[in-house]
Amino acid sequence: MKSLKQISFSMVMLILMASFSQCSTAQKLQEKAPTQFGDVYFQKWTAGVKGGGSGLNLFVPVKDKSVRLDSAYFRGKAVKFEIREANEGLLYVGRFKTEFNQPKQDMIMSSDPNKEYGNQLQKKTSAIPFELKDDECVVSYIKDGKILYYKISNVNERESLNYPSAPPNKNIKIN
Repeated sequence: MKSLKQISFSMVMLILMASFSQCSTAQKLQEKAPTQFGDVYFQKWTAGVKGGGSGLNLFVPVKDKSVRLDSAYFRGKAVKFEIREANEGLLYVGRFKTEFNQPKQDMIMSSDPNKEYGNQLQKKTSAIPFELKDDECVVSYIKDGKILYYKISNVNERESLNYPSAPPNKNIKIN
């Protein structure tokens, strides 16, 4: 009787382990590219005024307009792509903000909770489901109703853009 309990318990555990072994949080990368990519590159930028922001833009040129890229995963962050028309196809742009030169949020710290009412919560960034080198990105795309992922290596860095602060326009009249 005791061995029957042990056998049935072992069978139940085996079935449970087998059913959970198919679940995985890691995303599967596709071996074959969904389309032909042009020269994929990124470019850092910084605003010329204090608090104007900074970031980097990831550019993914695609010749085939039938494939629609959705998101980019790059340097620990994820963003949705913006789409632009290009000479020979489409240009997907992922805009990643960085911490440098961002406007500072004033926080009110008080023992009175009513005085802290207007404080903004800090945005929590979640880890991306991929381990990538600094010159690699993953793009997601939808095919047959499924989200698929493809890793692009050798992402080149171009010279950064430093936007100077522009002097005020003297021709604008303020009433």
